[in-house]
Amino acid sequence: MTYTERDEWEQHYREGKGWRRLGEREQELLAEHVPVPESGGLALDVGCGTGELAAHLARAGYTVDAVDFTDSAIARAREEHVGIEGVRWLQLDIERDDPALLHEEGYDLITMRLAYPFVRDRGRIAHGLGERLREGGAFVVITPTVDNTPSERRGIALDEDEITLLGAGWETVERLDADGLAFLVLRGPCHLDTRAVEKRPTTGHALTGALAVVTDDAGRVLLGRSRLGMLELPGGKTTGPENFAAAAVRELAEETGLVANPSDAHVVTMLVDDSHGIPRLTAVVRITTWTGTLTTVEADKFDRWEFFDLHALACVGDIFVPAALAIDSVWPGVIPGLPPVVSYPLATERPPVPGEPDEAVRLRQAMAQTVIDGGWAPSEPVRDALRTVPRHRFAPEANLAAAYDGGDRAVITRRDATGTAISSVSAAWLQADMIESLRLRPGAIVFEAGSGGYDAELIAHAADGRVVSVDIDPWVVRRTRAFLAEAGSGRVTAVEADGALGAPAHLVPRGGFDGSVITYNCWDISPAWRDQLAEGGRLVMPLEMGGYTRAIEFERRGEVLHARRFTYCGFVRDQGQQGRPAPIVPLLDGALALRFDDGPAVGTQGLEEALRGRRHEVATGVTMRAANSYFGSLQLFAATTVPGFCRLAAHQESAEAVTGIAKDRDAPALLGEASLAYLIHVQTKDSHRREDKEWEWFAYAFGEQGPELAERLVATVLAWDRHIRTEANDEHSDPVLSVHPAGTPDDALPAGDVLDKVNCRLVFRWPGRDVVLPGPVERPVADAVTEGV
Repeated sequence: MTYTERDEWEQHYREGKGWRRLGEREQELLAEHVPVPESGGLALDVGCGTGELAAHLARAGYTVDAVDFTDSAIARAREEHVGIEGVRWLQLDIERDDPALLHEEGYDLITMRLAYPFVRDRGRIAHGLGERLREGGAFVVITPTVDNTPSERRGIALDEDEITLLGAGWETVERLDADGLAFLVLRGPCHLDTRAVEKRPTTGHALTGALAVVTDDAGRVLLGRSRLGMLELPGGKTTGPENFAAAAVRELAEETGLVANPSDAHVVTMLVDDSHGIPRLTAVVRITTWTGTLTTVEADKFDRWEFFDLHALACVGDIFVPAALAIDSVWPGVIPGLPPVVSYPLATERPPVPGEPDEAVRLRQAMAQTVIDGGWAPSEPVRDALRTVPRHRFAPEANLAAAYDGGDRAVITRRDATGTAISSVSAAWLQADMIESLRLRPGAIVFEAGSGGYDAELIAHAADGRVVSVDIDPWVVRRTRAFLAEAGSGRVTAVEADGALGAPAHLVPRGGFDGSVITYNCWDISPAWRDQLAEGGRLVMPLEMGGYTRAIEFERRGEVLHARRFTYCGFVRDQGQQGRPAPIVPLLDGALALRFDDGPAVGTQGLEEALRGRRHEVATGVTMRAANSYFGSLQLFAATTVPGFCRLAAHQESAEAVTGIAKDRDAPALLGEASLAYLIHVQTKDSHRREDKEWEWFAYAFGEQGPELAERLVATVLAWDRHIRTEANDEHSDPVLSVHPAGTPDDALPAGDVLDKVNCRLVFRWPGRDVVLPGPVERPVADAVTEGV
């Protein structure tokens, strides 16, 4: 008996049929290998049928979620186990339904008894269930085996190859016997690093072929487990004068039983590599629509076909090299560590390919609501964009929960050789806030520097307009174009260029862009961003000032940019010609370092000797509690008003004993001759209640000029406390800021504190700055500078 349709299962249970009863040996093995944790355990029984195993686990002490995809099975389970407490009976198709009903915190035990052979996408389901296990948890599969099953019923059993595949990627696999049933206990993450592998050498002089990239209605990609022990895409060689698209359609039908029209098959890329020294040309054919039932037509070549989640493709084991490269051409980055290939993307028009699971829809709505509730998306167009644009399709290497995290989480999509993030999908609240700051009218045309696709699609959707998105990284641009083709609206143009140069001239609208947004940290403001912006248009960008970053909304008025709004933020660094590594001076063998984010580094002669001497401390009397502990406005105030400002950073734990600064933290600082002062907050009141704890600002100093430097910092803190600080962290006063072209004479600038960059001059007017602060302390000139980040 091998059912393939849901109505067959429904009838099975309605007629009173069941399965092999839970045996004593199975119960013994469960008690021995997966006992209930001392604090109580949470179990998930998948394919529970009439609930015998779920009831047993509940009696043993587990709290159980028992799921089955048939209503009749769940109805019988409730009826037959009406007196059992601790079981939730859930009607859920583990392969297709949104798993919202399951516990997000995971399970100590997951079981599948007599159900695994009926799962279609076995690799995907095993991986997904493995991700739901808590640390130390186990996945138990109890199944008939082919060796112990009559030939006419082998559809309900697993052969040895399938059992081997089931155990691949788990840290430990225990196989036991339960009266002829295989009793498998799998532990550890189900993660097998993906490898791109070749087949045996060919005897031909050259190879040509076509591979079909096909997705289901949830956006999962079709792969076959071949008899050679690797995953492959449908495809093969061309025949006679057959074109590549027709070959892919034919091979898809011959191998999987799925039928497609050649008009729905698009050759998107030609890949050129070699196989054992033989040239190989592979056409990547994206099939956008198909019909039919998935079957294993060529059983001599493939064990089965199934659909895989894109985010899981990094841990599926061996995959045929051309298949891995073809997948990478459609979704760059989802499979790491691929061999080199020459790719010729074709400028072919193809429609976006729909498809997403119900879980993505639910999580997207939840993410949007979190952003809305936080006050970051007050306008309906931006709210609608958050609810509509499929964020996960622009970060396919991330699972849905990570892609739709509504908090402060960005999805890192690219790192450099040192592991530093250089491209990401920013936190949703920050993207919404920056789009709101653009203040776009319907039909607006927007420039974006720093690509990726998702943010540009949000802008295009919110404005019902167009976006020109540029990025300096060719890989990022290729990836963006691929994702826009798959899931975009056709209203975003991705261009490979240094964002500091602005958009190519032919893409700049007459009169300039209605808005511009920069999505990476900028030390300077490019003149092109102002010049290509329409009069009155908004430029929204993360700007570094003294090493502290704020996303600032600027309005263009002639040659001057006027700041209208500040938002605390952090982005990846600029990789283009405006990127500026901060001058760094190491101290105490690298335990400490002085960073000069604006202006030149100054001399540190004699400073290390001072740091080994007595530390001078001055209390400011300015305190804060946990509820109002954020001091970003103090940092920025000091960085833009104190002449000679720098930062003292601790890189080793030994630095804390000298300075009180924890490792990997830094403090606002001033440097004098063989002297140094810096600001630090010290806990002055402890309590078991967080809201009753208290901290006070202190100025610490070393060296002969230390006390004078410390007094300057104390005066700065007192001015901040009097004129800028508020009890609510998000209501601190912002400065009036205007940005003027470089070379603007001093007498042409408005009154205020001036911070000079290469391309512009920033003028800050803080509340209360008519109060005269102590003057600068004379400092020596630079004697040694190390460039670094």
